[in-house]
Amino acid sequence: MSDNAPAGQAALFSLHGMWCTSCALAVEGVLKRAPGVAQASVHYPTATVYVQGEAGALALATLAPRVSRIGYRLGELEAVQDAAERLEKEGRYLSLRLGVAAVFGMWTMLASILIYAGAVQAGRIELVMAWISGAFSLPVVLYAGVPFYRAGFRTLLARRPGMDVLVSLGVLGAMTVSVWLLAQGAVEVYFDTAVMLIALLLVGRLAETLCRQRGLKAFEALTLAPADVTLEREGRIESHPLSAARLNEVQRLTPGETLLLDGELMSAGWFDTATLSGESVPRYLVAGQQVYAGYRFLEADGETALRLRVGATPGERRRDRLCEQMRLLQTQKGELHKLADRFAAWLSPVALLLALITLPVAFILGASLEETVVRALSVLVVACPCAVGLAVPLATLAGSDQALQQGVALRDPAAFEVLARVRAVAFDKTGTLTAGRHRVIHAEFRNTLSSGFNHKLVAATRQSEHPLAQGLLRWASQSGDKKNDEQNASAVVRLEEVAGAGRVIAFESGERWWMGSAKWLGERGVTFAGSNQQGDYAFASQVVLADELGWLATFYLADPPVADARVSLRALQEQGYLTALISGDRQGAVSWLGEQVGLAPNACYAQRSPEAKARLLAGLASPALYVGDGVNDTLCLAAAGVGVAPMQASDAAREGAAAQLLRPGVGGVVELLRLARRTRRVMRQNLAFSAVYNTLALGLVIVMAVPPLAAVLAMAASSLSVTLNAARLAWAPVEADPAKASS
Repeated sequence: MSDNAPAGQAALFSLHGMWCTSCALAVEGVLKRAPGVAQASVHYPTATVYVQGEAGALALATLAPRVSRIGYRLGELEAVQDAAERLEKEGRYLSLRLGVAAVFGMWTMLASILIYAGAVQAGRIELVMAWISGAFSLPVVLYAGVPFYRAGFRTLLARRPGMDVLVSLGVLGAMTVSVWLLAQGAVEVYFDTAVMLIALLLVGRLAETLCRQRGLKAFEALTLAPADVTLEREGRIESHPLSAARLNEVQRLTPGETLLLDGELMSAGWFDTATLSGESVPRYLVAGQQVYAGYRFLEADGETALRLRVGATPGERRRDRLCEQMRLLQTQKGELHKLADRFAAWLSPVALLLALITLPVAFILGASLEETVVRALSVLVVACPCAVGLAVPLATLAGSDQALQQGVALRDPAAFEVLARVRAVAFDKTGTLTAGRHRVIHAEFRNTLSSGFNHKLVAATRQSEHPLAQGLLRWASQSGDKKNDEQNASAVVRLEEVAGAGRVIAFESGERWWMGSAKWLGERGVTFAGSNQQGDYAFASQVVLADELGWLATFYLADPPVADARVSLRALQEQGYLTALISGDRQGAVSWLGEQVGLAPNACYAQRSPEAKARLLAGLASPALYVGDGVNDTLCLAAAGVGVAPMQASDAAREGAAAQLLRPGVGGVVELLRLARRTRRVMRQNLAFSAVYNTLALGLVIVMAVPPLAAVLAMAASSLSVTLNAARLAWAPVEADPAKASS
């Protein structure tokens, strides 16, 4: 590796042929030693490689041969669908090998148990059972265990031997010793040791692969389903596959359609931009403005269709760049991950060295050749860190179960390690701290409302998808007379939309209403007899209503906070967490919400793009937790130490987050952090016990003869101890929710 290489260029690739995290470390080592490479990181779950350094050194043609020398294949960054298919194939591959290990290993274990239990008295029959045990172990060792040997060999070539080297030597050593003992007529063989190691590790690898498949759903949610688009070509309007669209072509959109391409508007219209901007109300965009894939077209300006000049095709869209940035962020390793990598880098070499030292030491102490070999094999078996491997996963599993009981589903149980160290908690606004449903918070009227006012308002708003119209509809519907509502709905004889301003409604009775912004009605000569200044409601969205006599009513609407927002944020602040609100919505609405939930003005950030939100989050105390519900939050969910999706989150946010709230509100965040702190304490206890066990067990097998089976049983005992300690999390009574306790 060139330590002083410039770090001005970076590239992402996909890596094929990985079997475990040791493979990832091996490839990292090879890439870091390449000339001109300043930094290399391999994200095992997504098989993504991040390389930084000199531009010429980052070419695929330069790096791929180096990686191929140790048995892996470096390629262009693969599509999410291709990655999902690859992992599905890997899952079938592992399932087949695990099935072979289970079917044949069962008979090996049965024969070994009969011998160890003394159930077979005749010596000749015991010898036959030993041979049977060995025969049934062959398919397991020669077929099911092959991936371990391959990975071990590759990591050795890369000079980064990992746990697969240790496992391979343990399996092959057990088989070699067992065959040697059989040749001498002995019946105390160790085929069961080899079978047990392979079968248990295959179970772990299969579970790991399934988790990786699930993790890819975050990227799948960011991709838009391919569909046909309507294009203008040679004077004809035709439907074409999305992949056939070309730059600068003209696309036609109909109301309600979701954009699949980025581009420039050729006519004006209303758009729901929440998926990328987080704005709680639709935006009126005029000709010449940029729109992006994922926006939903609501209404055109006096036309039935809208025209768009294509500015980016699939693969180059803003949404595609967000996906690529997510993959880039996931390749960046935190301190805990780096510490685990360093631990894995020296654990296997130390275990191998101890096994080699055991051979001459035992021989010098007067042990026979057979006893010396068995001692070395026992060192390899004892050194396999089963207890260490179980210490953290079991604690996180128990903690995850408790979290689920409290209404929080952890998609990534490993996030507990980071959750316990969280220092800052940041929230999105719309759909997270608010329900995303505007309601009328204040209204002013010209005079006392007539008995039919609410019914007419229902009729005027029920056919609109605009969030403010929906808020008025909910307010007006509180009259509860659905029959009259339906009658008044049919009484609307004409409804005229004025794009970007409002609508004109003509009723069957001859009465006419104008509904829209104060500016639009003022331009039509409407004199406001009531308060036409928002004053205390400057944060709210304003809808004015007028009839032939002039001003009729003014409604102020806002998206209020969820019920437990203020209590939950106060609980977080009392526990020492830095809290913040980061939104793409306008400043007034964000400041008002911050005041409602108890946030200081300098902790509320408005009008931030998805990229700006991620940069701002990176500036908070690390590690940070982020709670967000939309596609515009996916970068923050990936960049945060832990991402949490609220109950009504979008698919992209839900799949990209490490945890999801299963109940309304944000109180689950408080409970999740409390559980994480308890879980981390148990993790530390388990790790401490595992370290003591490994130290004592290794010392014991070096100075005295311990049969490999006894070593396996010792591993089982240590595993049982950490299991029982982790179970305390599940058995412990659930504490009161701090958020509720603070209310």
